[in-house]
Amino acid sequence: MASPEKDQAPVHPPPPPDPELVSYPPFFLQCNAGVGGAPPPPPLPPRAISSFDVVAIDLQRLDAASLGEACREWGLFRLVNHGIPTALKVEIEAEARRLLALPFDAKAARFACPSIAYFWGTPAMNLPLKKLNWVEGLHIPLANLRSDRSAVDFDGFETFRNLVDEYGRHMARIARTLFDAIAVDLNLDRTMLSSYLLEDDGTFRIYRYPKCTNANDYLAMEAHTDSSILSIVNQDEVGGLQIWQNDGWFNIEPISNTLVINLGDLMQAISNDEYMSIEHRVSVNESKARVSLCYFGFPTDSCSISSAKYRKFTYKEFKMQMQEDIKAFGSKVGLKRFKIDAQNA
Repeated sequence: MASPEKDQAPVHPPPPPDPELVSYPPFFLQCNAGVGGAPPPPPLPPRAISSFDVVAIDLQRLDAASLGEACREWGLFRLVNHGIPTALKVEIEAEARRLLALPFDAKAARFACPSIAYFWGTPAMNLPLKKLNWVEGLHIPLANLRSDRSAVDFDGFETFRNLVDEYGRHMARIARTLFDAIAVDLNLDRTMLSSYLLEDDGTFRIYRYPKCTNANDYLAMEAHTDSSILSIVNQDEVGGLQIWQNDGWFNIEPISNTLVINLGDLMQAISNDEYMSIEHRVSVNESKARVSLCYFGFPTDSCSISSAKYRKFTYKEFKMQMQEDIKAFGSKVGLKRFKIDAQNA
C-alpha cells in the first residue's frame, strides 16, 4: 500500500505577484480581474487593417513643398535626422518608467504642483470623458517646469527636470523649424508666426499605457484629433499608434530614431482645411506596457484664427468651448463649433 506522502501531488508555491501591478490605478486592476464593480467595456470599433507606410521628411533637408504635400495628403509624417541625441531619449524614457512605476498612491500624492501633474484614465485633466482610456501619465507645461522652483517630494526630481527641459528645447526647435516651412507653403502672414506657435511654452506629456489582460476590450486612447498646431510623438519599441485613413484603421509602426508628427485642429483651421487634423487612437498591449513621449505646440491664448471656412476665434475661446463640450457631452466637438456654416449643438 502506497504511503499517503507518495499519493499527494507536489505542492508548488504560488507565483510571486507582479511588482508592476502595484503602480497601476486600482480601477485598471479591477477591470483586468473583472471584479470590484468595474463596468463592462463598450464595443470597440474595427481593429487595424495593416501598417501604414508613413512618408519620411528629413529635417536637415527640409523642403516646404514636400512637407506641404504630406500635410495635405495625410496630416502626418515621419521625421528623420531630427537632431535629438539618442542618449537623451534613453535617459528620459528610463526616468519616465521609474517614476510611473511608483505605487499609485505615491504618484497621485507627489505629482501635484504647477510644473507636473499625474493623470490616469484620460489626459483631459479632470474632465469626464465618456470612455475609459487605458492610460496614465505625467502632464508637464514646459514654461511652468522652468519657472516653478517649488519642492517636489521625490528623489531625483532635479535630474528629471533637467532632462525634460533639454528635451523640451529640442521639441521647440523642431516645432519652429517645421512651422516656418509650413508658413512658406501656406503663404501665411509673417507677422502672425510668433502668435500661431508659442513653441517654448508647449505641453509635454509622458504617457504610459499599462499592459491589459483584456486587450481586445479596451483602447489605450480613444479615437480623437489633437487640439494643437502640431504634435510630436516619440514612440518606444512596443507600438500601438493607429490612424484612420481610407475608411479603416492602420498601424503606425515604431521605427528607431524617428519621430511621428501629426497635425492638430488649429493647424487645420489656420490652413483653411488645406491641411487635415489626423484622427488617431492607441491600442492596448496584452503583455507589455508602452511609453510614449509627446509634445504639443499651441498658439498664444490671444492668437486670432480665421479663414474662409471658420469664423474668427481665439485659441482661448477654442479651449473654453472644448472644455464645455467635454463636460456636457463627454467628448470634444472641436472645429465643427467654429465652422461658418455650422449649427451649434
